[in-house]
This record gives sequence, structure tokens and C-alpha cells, in this order.
Amino acid sequence: MTNRYSKAALALGMLALGAGAASAASTTATAKAKILQQVTVTRTADLDFGTIVTGAAASTVAISSAGARTCGAGLTCSGMTTAAAFNVSGTIGQTVTVSTTNASLTSGANTMTSVLAPSSATLLLAAASSFTVGGTLNVGANQADGDYAGQFTVTVNYQ
Repeated sequence: MTNRYSKAALALGMLALGAGAASAASTTATAKAKILQQVTVTRTADLDFGTIVTGAAASTVAISSAGARTCGAGLTCSGMTTAAAFNVSGTIGQTVTVSTTNASLTSGANTMTSVLAPSSATLLLAAASSFTVGGTLNVGANQADGDYAGQFTVTVNYQ
């Protein structure tokens, strides 16, 4: 009798295990990775507002992203001007975002502020990709003489 009960118990146990296996399901998934070449940016020209003769009232000097100057009221502007220029390289066909900080130009203890902007906020990378940065310089009334300079940062990131 023990043998008969053992066989019955074994059969019930296998039936119970088989029921669990019948309700199992499986599928597959794909693991992916997209590798992009590191993006690099190189300065090819600095931003130059030219020579400015100050006036009795505060005013501005603007340099377009194409390098054209607009001299504010009460100021006299001369000399060569340039927009800052940058080359970008990375994975061709990818889009990058372009941003810049503003610059504070100093000469000794004297300062002027500028508001800067890239020629484009986004750039589709090609074999030769570039952008420029122009901006507006805030010149104080009777701004002190001097050679003013200041740095700014441009940042280029994949979108």
C-alpha cells in the first residue's frame, strides 16, 4: 500500500509542477547603445568691438553675429570689428545646442558688461560646422580710458 500511495503522491506532485510551467511565458528584448564622437569646439576669432570714443551719456555698441557694428548715440566708433568665431566637430548628422555666457570687460579697476549671443542656438553637424558670437557692449558715461578685455565661455552639447 505504501508503494501505491507513494506513486499517487508523486503523480499529484508532478501534476502540480506541470501546471506552473504551463502558465510561464518568455520573450526577448534588444540591448542598444549609440556611440557619438566627442564634440569639440575651437575658437578661430575673438569678439572685437573696435575703438570707442566715450560720450557724456551711457550708450551701447553692438556687433552682429556677422561682425557688423552699430555704434550707439553719443559714441564715436572706429577700427576693425569681428564677431567671435568657432569651429565644431563631432558626429556628422547630429544636432548640437550652442550657448554662451556674457562677458565683463575690465581695464584695471574699470569694467563694462556685455550681453552675448551665438548666431544659432542649434547646429546640425556637417563636415565643416561653425558658428559666431556677437553681442552688445554697455559703455558707461565718460567711460575711463583703457584697453578692456574679458573672457566668455561657449558650450556645445549634443541635443
